[in-house]
Amino acid sequence: MPRLALRFSTQTLLLQLGVVLLVVLLSGTVHAWLVSGRIGTQAENQALTLARTVASDPVIRSQVEAISKESGTPPATVLAAGPIQAAAEAARSRTGALFVVVTDETGLRLAHPDRARLGERVSTDPSDALSGKEVTTRNTGTLGPSAGAKVSVYAPGSAVTVVGEISVGYSMESLGQSLAEDIVPIAFTAAGSLVAGVLASFLLRRRLQRLTLGLEPEEISTLVHDQVAVLQGVDDGVIGISADGRITVFNAAARRLLGMPEASGPPGSPATAGTDGHVLTGNDWETAAVPAQLKALTQPSAHDAEAVEIVAGGRVLVANARKALHRKEDLGWVVMLRDRTELQQLTRQLDAVGTMSAALRAQRHEFANQLHTIAGFMSIGQHGQAKDYLARISATGPLKFPVQQAELLQDPYLQAFVGAKSVEADERGVALRIGPETLVREHVTEPQDVTTVLGNLIDNAVNAAVAGSSMQRWVELELLDEPGPDGGTLHIVVADSGDGLGGVEPERVFVEGFTTAEAADGGTARAGGQGLGLALVRQLARRRGGDVRVLESGSPGGPGAVFTATMPKVTGTPDDAPRAEPYAAAEPPAAERKEGHQ
Repeated sequence: MPRLALRFSTQTLLLQLGVVLLVVLLSGTVHAWLVSGRIGTQAENQALTLARTVASDPVIRSQVEAISKESGTPPATVLAAGPIQAAAEAARSRTGALFVVVTDETGLRLAHPDRARLGERVSTDPSDALSGKEVTTRNTGTLGPSAGAKVSVYAPGSAVTVVGEISVGYSMESLGQSLAEDIVPIAFTAAGSLVAGVLASFLLRRRLQRLTLGLEPEEISTLVHDQVAVLQGVDDGVIGISADGRITVFNAAARRLLGMPEASGPPGSPATAGTDGHVLTGNDWETAAVPAQLKALTQPSAHDAEAVEIVAGGRVLVANARKALHRKEDLGWVVMLRDRTELQQLTRQLDAVGTMSAALRAQRHEFANQLHTIAGFMSIGQHGQAKDYLARISATGPLKFPVQQAELLQDPYLQAFVGAKSVEADERGVALRIGPETLVREHVTEPQDVTTVLGNLIDNAVNAAVAGSSMQRWVELELLDEPGPDGGTLHIVVADSGDGLGGVEPERVFVEGFTTAEAADGGTARAGGQGLGLALVRQLARRRGGDVRVLESGSPGGPGAVFTATMPKVTGTPDDAPRAEPYAAAEPPAAERKEGHQ
């Protein structure tokens, strides 16, 4: 990406400095212009006042009238020594005016600061004043530029007869000096404003660099596009928490994995948490409706990148948190969520397949031994013995899973899965048997969900039987399907010979994180090593509209606890699904259930 010659923050600083300088210059110029106009107006008003005063002097009026009646104008020497010149110069000296000029009715000077110009015509037009008007002027005369006023001189006792005019002016140089005195505070004010503007510009530049982490606008735009593409494109859940504890990122995958509804507003729009537990960006992390294990990952005492397993939204998730740093600046936390539900289900299925494969290898070895026995009978001519031996083999069936009363299962999937579990249980010294109330007439249509629930319950029951104090170790399983219009419901009951739950509350075993070591009074809880099994199967069953619960807590010495599960819409009768023939168990069916066990 091409970079600019100047960084955006530097460009912003220069632009701000230019704007501040322009505003200060414009403000100072306008202020100076207004002050100059005000001083000039004041000088004109002062000149007008002085001219009126001189024009109203009786001596001036009478002397000007007398000269106006004469046929000519007196010589300059006579005017210089006359009373008009003396009165005009006295008024000019008292007020500091540039000039006080008196003329007759024709505009000839009768008084002037420069006596050599007496008797001459004035340099500016006196017609307005000689016509009876008062005017203020700014012009340049024989004495230089000035701001002044002209008024009429009336004959004594008359307000109509004009016999001359008075012209008073103040030097523009003196006005400039007054303006210079007034400009000093203006200049200080402008300089202070400029310094304040420059300082504010530098502080704004520094804050801009800190907020943008030194990135240019093009880089920020690219990061935003990349963030949206990555966060919405990955299957992993991503949650971002700022350093002040607010949620800044919560992508769609995180909502899906945690079982939360999708956001209704546009990405990045501010929102608040609703009553449905909807978590959106901008909310406080500590009060967000997320599992407590996730919040614990972002505590100061938590180890960075430490992964934990949690159950949320009917899924097993692996979560870890990392501290986000940029140039040693703490940006907060990033929490990653990964789905391990399918992996656990696949692992459980592979375990079942591996167990079944081991059982089949043993059956193959036994079948080879049987063939050798038959061949031996035939070779020595004991045909009757060979016939009886074949009859006994046919009665027991080609497979010898050590599950009792297996003929009650009609579904091939359940036959294979329960048979494999019976081999695994038999290796641990536990007899797995099918209860006499079992009746499954339809086929399993959701094998993954059934594997997860049934496998967890059987495994926990086998563990409880092994850990129990009873000498006879057994696990009894009953399954019953209930047909429905949208799929049948599978009812599962699992019992064992263990010591029960002890003093543990039945509902506590379904709490995420509960393990066997937490069972009270030596009781054996059904939670797996990570405390996820029963919590997961309950969420899975409830998500389908069913449930998993404790039917009986059991007692020390046996029989143990009884768990029941209801799974709707997991069985059906496909048109192309062949019905499986039941297979026989390795031992004759048990005539009755163990006394006292329910």
